[in-house]
Amino acid sequence: MKKLISKLTAISSPSGREEQIRAFIKEEIKNYCDELREDKLGNLIAIKHGGNTKIQFAAHMDEIGMIITDIDENGFLRFSNVGGISPHRLYGQRVRFQNGIVGVFGAEKVEDIKKLTLNKLYIDIGASSEEEARSKISVGDIATFHHEFTDLGERVVAKSMDDRIGCAVLIEALKRVTNPQNDLYCTFTVQEEVGLRGARTSAFGIEPDLGIALDVTATGDTPEAERLAVKLGKGAAIKVKDLSIITHSKVKDLLTELAKTNSIPYQFEVLPFGGTDAGAIHLTKAGVPAGVISIPCRYVHSPSEMVDLNDVEAAVRLVVAVMEKKIGWS
Repeated sequence: MKKLISKLTAISSPSGREEQIRAFIKEEIKNYCDELREDKLGNLIAIKHGGNTKIQFAAHMDEIGMIITDIDENGFLRFSNVGGISPHRLYGQRVRFQNGIVGVFGAEKVEDIKKLTLNKLYIDIGASSEEEARSKISVGDIATFHHEFTDLGERVVAKSMDDRIGCAVLIEALKRVTNPQNDLYCTFTVQEEVGLRGARTSAFGIEPDLGIALDVTATGDTPEAERLAVKLGKGAAIKVKDLSIITHSKVKDLLTELAKTNSIPYQFEVLPFGGTDAGAIHLTKAGVPAGVISIPCRYVHSPSEMVDLNDVEAAVRLVVAVMEKKIGWS
């Protein structure tokens, strides 16, 4: 799993530019499904047959990024956000464009750091003029954080754990499942960070009977953190609520019972902010019972997102348990 997570997080694929990560995942799973297809928006859908009930699992491939809006006369790049980014986490950090160019975030003089905004920041790619900068980068190019994978033992740190760790869980579950009892639609979605777009279109096409998103969630276990019950190392988090969904009671009960029956460590998650692909799936057409298996993650939407491999393993086991549970919903 460490090797897989390292490879997934090393790839730069921001929202709307998921080609590289999609190609990697396609190669990784092509021998573990009955059908493999891409839809018109770019979602990758791996289908494994096993029953009459259609279950859509969704893990988003995209990551947050920065899109270039202007290049000034001195070669500095101005940018806007692609997804949720805090300006206070950027100064001095590095970014990488998909053509390999690396830059550093700098900031104009700000009297009060609390008033730092994205338009006070710029990206320095080492260019000495506008002409040199434009020979390397164009307006509209998108960059992502440039930060290496680090192995801390049972915990690992990297950029884009949101949601490459969900992708890793779904890839591993697809490899492990031996007796699927449902038709599985393992969907690696696009553009989640900018409005759950890939989940919305893919669910419309699949028309699932049950939807389960795989994504990260915030924790409440760091000094002076917001009071949340989720902690690193305490198991897969079964979502009860976030801003995009109140988990259907049948889905919450199903996940809880499977975790208990299979001795899978779990915890309940009530998140007072944020959302996942399940928020789009459950509103598809006439409605879809949906929920989320979350992987606890510290420092979400930063260059150094941290997860515990015990939670990752618990999430994989819970996904496999759902895949191998005959579900009679319609």
